[in-house]
Amino acid sequence: MESVQDVIVIGGGIAGLTAAALLAHEGLSVTLLEAHHQLGGCAGTFRRGPYTFDVGATQVAGLEPGGSHARLFQHLNISPPDAARLDPGCVVDLNDGSPPVHLWHDPERWRQERNQQFPGSERFWQLCSWIHRQNWKFASADPVLPVRTGWDLGRTLSALTPGNLACAPLSLLTVADLMTLSGCGGNERLRRFLDLQLRLYSQQPSERTAALYGATVLQMCQAPLGLWHLQGSMQSLSDHLAFALARDGGRVLLRHRALKLERDSDQPGWSVTVDAPAKTQQRLKASEIICSLPPQCLPGLIPDRRQMPDEYRNHLETLKAPSGALVFYGALARHHLPDECPGHLQRDGNSPGSLFLSVSHDGDGRAPEGQATVIASVFTSPEGWHDLDETDYQQRKQELQDSIRRELNTALNLPDDAWLHQELATPRGFAYWTGRPKGVVGGLGQSPARFGPFGLASRTPIPQLWLCGDSIHPGEGTAGVSLSALMACRQLMAARGRSISLAA
Repeated sequence: MESVQDVIVIGGGIAGLTAAALLAHEGLSVTLLEAHHQLGGCAGTFRRGPYTFDVGATQVAGLEPGGSHARLFQHLNISPPDAARLDPGCVVDLNDGSPPVHLWHDPERWRQERNQQFPGSERFWQLCSWIHRQNWKFASADPVLPVRTGWDLGRTLSALTPGNLACAPLSLLTVADLMTLSGCGGNERLRRFLDLQLRLYSQQPSERTAALYGATVLQMCQAPLGLWHLQGSMQSLSDHLAFALARDGGRVLLRHRALKLERDSDQPGWSVTVDAPAKTQQRLKASEIICSLPPQCLPGLIPDRRQMPDEYRNHLETLKAPSGALVFYGALARHHLPDECPGHLQRDGNSPGSLFLSVSHDGDGRAPEGQATVIASVFTSPEGWHDLDETDYQQRKQELQDSIRRELNTALNLPDDAWLHQELATPRGFAYWTGRPKGVVGGLGQSPARFGPFGLASRTPIPQLWLCGDSIHPGEGTAGVSLSALMACRQLMAARGRSISLAA
């Protein structure tokens, strides 16, 4: 007879791994279910011959002292993965004939760069910097948003500072509104730059990105924060968390897909029907569940309408993520790359769209000596991919692969025969491999109506069911989803009369 676990965590991406590792560290019995054959989710990797490719995420925030990952690793008593700070964090080519914008780590160097690139915009950047400082103090105190109970409210009130209260009137504004307030609303070149950067973090342009969110992510490259390139691959982040989970007695079940969640009628807790290897089904039991899957998956996992309030079910069923992605994975000889080629490059464009490029570092384990991997992603609609017959699908896929390769050749001044490997992933492929609805990437988009107190809560209206991941505050990226996992775990442990406290 399968023993009743304290917690089952569904989904082995960074959010699920962080939640499972935190709870196991607190002495709870924890089982992590992952449908894929490896951990990592959208921050995982795959191999093609001698090449290792990061599936989605290619850079990490929060490894600096006091950063979200650094605090979690310290609490779990594990060392952080080997990483190199990115400086510049990114180079942005607006493709308008002007010099690219370098996002330098040093704040003074970045101030000089932006004043040269965007004259007259300093009031905007100073406003963003002030908002970010207030956000940082608030986030470091581990608030709970959105508030759903008295405990949540108490934790959030204790995190508030006078600066946060001063920011409150900005909570319904967008980054574009901040531009207008600071007198640079008509600066179209600045707006193009902001739209490119914000799409990476919020999946929304400046006129739809929440001001309080955008002001912080626009500071991610600069000290005391920073962006990092992991040695080996993004998988090392998962490996470190998996080590902590196993060390503290948690277990991981790979190739185990959760099919159905049911509240037990005879005792408090849950039964989870699982599709296991060899097409067998198992029923696991746990007192509580943390689900890191996209929240749109929950209605399908809980088909019994009596076990989920109708209002909540309807809300989840109408949630729409704004974006899918096309991702080009390629490899070439390093001598083809430009001198001082940046590790991360954004290039504006119309067809197939604006590209975000990640180029492996020499000796980072992603390619043989003298070669490099190149990953180029572009946002696309998740619609229209899943009903194509195979012939039409392959034709569309090939056309887009060729289009992205041509854009890369232009951006990096490459001959067409430089490529040693090339392939393309589409929303259809991501849906198959990740199980995310329609292959969407990221969360729900950080618009004012979705951010912070207005977003989807980790505390669901269903007892002993919690959410974490990129649709939960504070949003996307490995750092964001880790904090969402911490928030869910703190709420779960508080309900048990215990606390999780991380050093500041």
